[in-house]
Amino acid sequence: MFSIPGKPPVTITPAAEARIARLMADKQAGGLRIGLKKGGCAGMEYTMELAEAANPGDEVVEQGGARVMIAPTAQMFLFGTQIDYKTDLLDSGFRFINPNVTESCGCGESVRFAPLEGSAAQRG
Repeated sequence: MFSIPGKPPVTITPAAEARIARLMADKQAGGLRIGLKKGGCAGMEYTMELAEAANPGDEVVEQGGARVMIAPTAQMFLFGTQIDYKTDLLDSGFRFINPNVTESCGCGESVRFAPLEGSAAQRG
């Protein structure tokens, strides 16, 4: 929906691709659906769930054995995002490198985006 011909709406690093493919195989899922919900100290939180199939309106990105489905309400906020998977000494998990984020909380769990053009928040 919010795509540029020839350019995927999100990119997936090799580490994220491997982790998503493994989760899909382990749980016999059709893909990983990502989205956004209101919450957290910065205003929005990323959501992720394994799903059997894409819903109507989902934007689907397939890479190798990984399949990511982007919920329609999140597409404009996630366009240009890189999905990575990091394993550190104390934790591991998916990371979203999102150029649309204007602010994030200290813990990194929630984000804020610029108000949409023409929205009540932008008009003040």
